[in-house]
Amino acid sequence: MKLGFACKYFDAQAKQPFPFKITTRTRFLSLDREEQARLLSQLATNNLENQFLTLQQLAKLPDAMRMMRIGSDLLPLYTVPEATAIYSELMPDLQPLLGRCGEFARAHNIRLSFHPGQYSVLASDNEGVVDRAIEDVEYHALCAVLMGYGRQFQDFKINIHMNGKKGIEGFRAAFQRLSPEARNMLTVENDEISCSLDNVLQARDLCPVVLDIHHHWVKENQFIKADDARIPLIIESWRGVRPVLHYSIAQEGLIPEHGFPDQHDLTVAKTKLRAHSDYYFNQDLNDWALSFKDFDIMCEVKMKNLAVERLYHYALDQGEIKAR
Repeated sequence: MKLGFACKYFDAQAKQPFPFKITTRTRFLSLDREEQARLLSQLATNNLENQFLTLQQLAKLPDAMRMMRIGSDLLPLYTVPEATAIYSELMPDLQPLLGRCGEFARAHNIRLSFHPGQYSVLASDNEGVVDRAIEDVEYHALCAVLMGYGRQFQDFKINIHMNGKKGIEGFRAAFQRLSPEARNMLTVENDEISCSLDNVLQARDLCPVVLDIHHHWVKENQFIKADDARIPLIIESWRGVRPVLHYSIAQEGLIPEHGFPDQHDLTVAKTKLRAHSDYYFNQDLNDWALSFKDFDIMCEVKMKNLAVERLYHYALDQGEIKAR
C-alpha cells in the first residue's frame, strides 16, 4: 500500500519550499508576444525544477509514501491558444525537464497522477464544455507523455469526475475522442453531489474507477466497506494494476474525534461536510480507510505530506504497512 498527497509539499515548518508559480490569463494577454514567451518560460522552468526537487524529497521517504498528485499548473495557461503556440516553441527547453521528472519517478518507484479541475466535464450537454474538457485532459496527458508515460495502461493516472447531464453516454462519447495515451491514463471517480459510485461503475469497461470513500459517505451517509459487493468490480476495472482510492474526512470540529458519524446526528449542513480536514484526527476512520488493503490511498487532506506522514506511522504501528 502506498499513501500519497496532492500537489503541495510542506517542510517541517509547514512551509512550501518548492512552490509552483502561476499567472492570470488577463495579465498574460496584456503582454506583447516576447514578454509572454519570457513569462511562460520562467514560470514553467520554475515549476518543473521545483517538481523535480519535490520528487527528490519523496525518494528519501519510505516506499509506502512515494506517491503524489502533480499540480495542474505545471505549464501555466497551456490551453490558452496564445500560450499553446508559445509552448510549442519552448518545448525543446522544457521537454528535458519533464523527461527528467519522469525518469526519476520511475527509478524511485514514485506513483504519479494528475487531477484536472472540476470544470473538465466530459459528460456535459454543452459541446463547448466537452471540447474544453477534452483539451484539458489532453494537456495533462501531454505532460505525462513528455515525462515518459502513457505507453501502457495506467502507468500514470489522470483522474476526473463523471458529472454532467449526458451521464454515461456522454462520457462514453467523449472518451472515444481522446488520444490513445489519454485513454490509457484516464480514471473516473464518484462525487458527493451528482454522480454516485453506482453511476461511475457504468464506465468501468472504459477506464478504471477511483473510489472516493468520503464522497460516498457525504452523498449516501454510508461508510462503504472493503467487502462491499462493488469493490471487486472496482478492482476489476484496473485490469491488474493496483487500484487507487481517495481518502478525506470532514473538517475538525464538524464530526466527532471517535466513531463513525451519522449525518442525521450532526448539527452542520451537509454542504460543509465536503471540505477536507487538516489532519486525520479520527482513528476509527483511519482504520476504515486502511482496511481497503488492495488499494493505494491518495490522501486528500490540507496538511498534505505532513498529514500523510502521521497516517503512515499510525498504519505502521497497526501493522497495516511494512517499513521498507
